[in-house]
Amino acid sequence: MNALSKDEFFYGHKACAGCGGSLAVRIALKALGERSIAVLPAGCMSAVGFNFPQLCFGNNAIISTFAGTASMLTGIRAGLKAKGIEDVQTVGFAGDGGTADIGLQALSGAIDRNDDILYICYDNEAYMNTGIQKSSLTPFGAKTTTTPAGKNIHGNMRPKKNMFEIAAAHGIPYAATASVGYINDFISKVKKASGIKGTKYIHVIAPCPTGWGISTDETVEIAKEAVDCGTWYLAEFENGEFRLNFRPKEFSDIGEYLKKQSRFRHLTDEDIKIIENSRNAKWEFIDNNFKK
Repeated sequence: MNALSKDEFFYGHKACAGCGGSLAVRIALKALGERSIAVLPAGCMSAVGFNFPQLCFGNNAIISTFAGTASMLTGIRAGLKAKGIEDVQTVGFAGDGGTADIGLQALSGAIDRNDDILYICYDNEAYMNTGIQKSSLTPFGAKTTTTPAGKNIHGNMRPKKNMFEIAAAHGIPYAATASVGYINDFISKVKKASGIKGTKYIHVIAPCPTGWGISTDETVEIAKEAVDCGTWYLAEFENGEFRLNFRPKEFSDIGEYLKKQSRFRHLTDEDIKIIENSRNAKWEFIDNNFKK
């Protein structure tokens, strides 16, 4: 078990009930402590966390441009270095759209420079803040306002972009996947990342009850089930090697996982089989290439 401080650094925000993103931010900041500066781009967490005149952060925090999370982290780190401050963690929290789409160039540049920053993507698999539009991290088959489920097209037709492996392909010092359904694993990775010099990237699955079509009390359960049925995995990349942190002995039923979410309830048995086959192919790759 990972003991956390009783101090709160993200509270009083206006997030929807059951918000997985707010849980990820809250837990990460508790793990990092008060000696941290948070950067958040336009998105769910800046919308709910910066409500004038109320600031919902107990530590220093600032909103960045949508595309500039990583570049602002770079600037803050440079400023701290110029002032001789070394014991402060600079951490960014950006959603899937702000990471895999709009913010990818700045993140890639930061990794290339190996800036000493921690970048956390809270992935709710769509642009939830602006009305549930598809991002490149929206999974195959998911219904969004820009990938509706109709007679001929059953939701999103593209696979989810693999941001974890994209970050790893840069030769990053540390990258990891996590889930708010496995909180202790997430805490351990945040703490581990905070002690590593250079660029760190953590990609955490953080369900959105509104966009996923689940009850507000099901967030943690569904985030755990994503791992248990194999549509998401817990892993790390360090020293040029991939390591798997957890492998279910037997995958839970992927169809049941999908049908619990209204964004997938339109799927046919054939659609579910496509998703299952994709999962199996991914796990064959993991089993052959990741250390256990």
